[in-house]
Amino acid sequence: MSIEEEAKQVVRRYVDAFNRGNLQELKTLLSEEAEIQGVFGKGLFEKIEPIWRQLIEGYGMQLQIQELVAEGNSVAARYLETGTFRAPAFGNQPTGKSYELVAMEWFEIEDGKIKRRWGARDAASQARQLGIPLNG
Repeated sequence: MSIEEEAKQVVRRYVDAFNRGNLQELKTLLSEEAEIQGVFGKGLFEKIEPIWRQLIEGYGMQLQIQELVAEGNSVAARYLETGTFRAPAFGNQPTGKSYELVAMEWFEIEDGKIKRRWGARDAASQARQLGIPLNG
């Protein structure tokens, strides 16, 4: 298997674990010093884990891979992200509303683990669709 295919497999396992809400499995896919960056900031797993938990448990976030592109150990992913606001999250009470948007992540894979991950998504569109008031 090529380095690109191996890197894509790591990302597929990451998406599968995320969609199942298995944060411990997600942690095993990250290198010890993996840097995770996204809409809510950046940090190591311990800092990001509560954010991911709220996205999974509160918003019911699911990622459907639309495209994976790899070059060497770098992988770009484009997803259809969906969810339903079903439990308290980020200081808001659930609305029961659903959302759908395009999300993207960029990964650096090293020794079969995620070394860095950047995420980008339209959080304002998500908030509007979920019925969450926008601050500002």
